[in-house]
Amino acid sequence: MADSTKNAAANTANGTEEAGKGSAGTAKKEGASVVFKLYCLAVLTVMAASYTVLMRYTRTVEGVRYYSTTTVFVTECAKMFFTLCILLKEHKGSIRKVTQELKGNIVGKPMEMLKMSVPSIVYAIQNNMTFIGLSNLDAATYQVTYQMKIPCTALLSVMMLGRSLSSMQWIAVFVLTGGVILVQGIGGEAVSHTSGTEGSYVVGLTALTIAVFCSGFAGVYFEKLLKGSDTSLWVRNVQMYTWGMLSAFLGVVMHDWQNVRENGFLYGYTPLVWLVVLLGSGGGIYTSIVVKYTDNIMKGFAAAAAIVLSTVASIMFMGLVVGWMFVLGASLVIAAIFLYGLPKTNTEKLPARKSGTAQNV
Repeated sequence: MADSTKNAAANTANGTEEAGKGSAGTAKKEGASVVFKLYCLAVLTVMAASYTVLMRYTRTVEGVRYYSTTTVFVTECAKMFFTLCILLKEHKGSIRKVTQELKGNIVGKPMEMLKMSVPSIVYAIQNNMTFIGLSNLDAATYQVTYQMKIPCTALLSVMMLGRSLSSMQWIAVFVLTGGVILVQGIGGEAVSHTSGTEGSYVVGLTALTIAVFCSGFAGVYFEKLLKGSDTSLWVRNVQMYTWGMLSAFLGVVMHDWQNVRENGFLYGYTPLVWLVVLLGSGGGIYTSIVVKYTDNIMKGFAAAAAIVLSTVASIMFMGLVVGWMFVLGASLVIAAIFLYGLPKTNTEKLPARKSGTAQNV
């Protein structure tokens, strides 16, 4: 994954430098860009849809219910493990070089570590809220409603990154909002269940609202830190996951410590739960790659495709029944996501990076 990212970033940078030298350079740039975006689209779509459906299944259908706080902590540990493996590979297996780099950027830069505590803590809150949301809402309703993170992220991008959105993008935001209202069916009647555990609709929706804001804020804040400095993507991830592990463990102590002491830390874990952990950790790492190298068009396509896949999976395996309001609302949401990604102009006003920086990540 790391090699593919570096190669795609290098090809994109080379294509940019040759943009004025003729059609050959332009074609090269566009070809690399399309291939990389399609690759990102496929991975994001599969991970998002699979993670949503499997998490919902393990929280409502399977027998013994595991503790969501411990799953969040284990996922953060897995992210750290995979990130350290990538760093070790980039340094050709030299533990000494990895240690020196981490020491210089973590111990030697305490203020940078402090900055990274913000998104990691917010992400930990978001992860716990998504567990609560999925425990009380079906996967399809969760997936569509969670797309409210797009207007939330748009507003925060304007305020925090100085971006300007086109009129088409703002129209897409309102279309998206209308679609989500239809999906909710004014009381949740757009979606009914034929199997599984029923939960509290209000609790699920409230938790999801908190998760949406956390997702938007943490994502924009992390993007600002990531693109505003020359620090390696993987070093940034180590900084963030260090705080993420601490905040996630605090969540275990505050909410489930007594249960953990009585039944064990991994109580209720099955192969499917471990698969949820794997998808969550892989998705978290891949999200940082997407933030670094791609744009909202890619995220929009992935989100739209994930809605379709998770809905089909819920109908096939979890007895979900959808009404016409859900179908209409979901169609508006998908249309809005595509509409939001139509403008191809760069609306980002972050400081320009030095030439070749992307290749050093």
